[in-house]
Amino acid sequence: MVPDEMDSEIVRASNLNCGYGGEVVIKGLNFSVPAGRITTVAGLSGSGKTTLLKTLTGLIPPIEGEVYFSGQKIDYRSETSLNRLYQRIGVLYQNGALLNSLNLYQNVALPVRMLHPQIPKKILREMVFNRLSQVGLMDSSTKMPSELSGGMRKRGALARALILDPDVVFCDEPSSGLDPITSGSLDELLVEMRDTFRMTLVVVTHEVRSIERISDQVLLLHGGRLFFAGEMAAISASDDRFLRAFFLRKENEDDS
Repeated sequence: MVPDEMDSEIVRASNLNCGYGGEVVIKGLNFSVPAGRITTVAGLSGSGKTTLLKTLTGLIPPIEGEVYFSGQKIDYRSETSLNRLYQRIGVLYQNGALLNSLNLYQNVALPVRMLHPQIPKKILREMVFNRLSQVGLMDSSTKMPSELSGGMRKRGALARALILDPDVVFCDEPSSGLDPITSGSLDELLVEMRDTFRMTLVVVTHEVRSIERISDQVLLLHGGRLFFAGEMAAISASDDRFLRAFFLRKENEDDS
């Protein structure tokens, strides 16, 4: 990404209604995701965070409205359009979703082997170890997922999400299930990725401390709609009762 692309719009939602089987969960969403920044999607349980994430990553089509990726409308009925999207995004799933039958190296290499099966082994090895180095797991490549701590599994899953050099990385509750120290360390890694590689991240999280640590932009869902979209500074200056209540919640409250 070149410098003049910083803050350019990379994802845009227009009049977006999301849900399942025709039942609307969130409606009337209009927002954009700037390149080279971290956008957090926040909200209480049932607010539609995961539904929005699934729509943005092509897993479920919108009920109404459009999603644009780098200015191009995603056609959810077109396999070609969706495959193009899948090759330009990385996803860090909530539980890491590492395959238990594969070691860490094999897990990280999997997207490359699936999409580019003819790639030379030497190049694949360089790609995998480059990503493992970035997440601090160079010495753990031969370990099985069961041999990794929770934080290491999340970092390994992040390495896999990064392996194809995506334009956007989507993270679903990356701090879920982690102790505060490990959670803080993972937040620091996400910020480092943004700052070092000008990476664009969309992070779904209910963790107030994480939101405050990593966010350049916050999208707060409430009542089936986008309640707030803006920077943390605007939230801190607001006297809105719901905003204040949301960010004053006890950190260990389980509302994800």
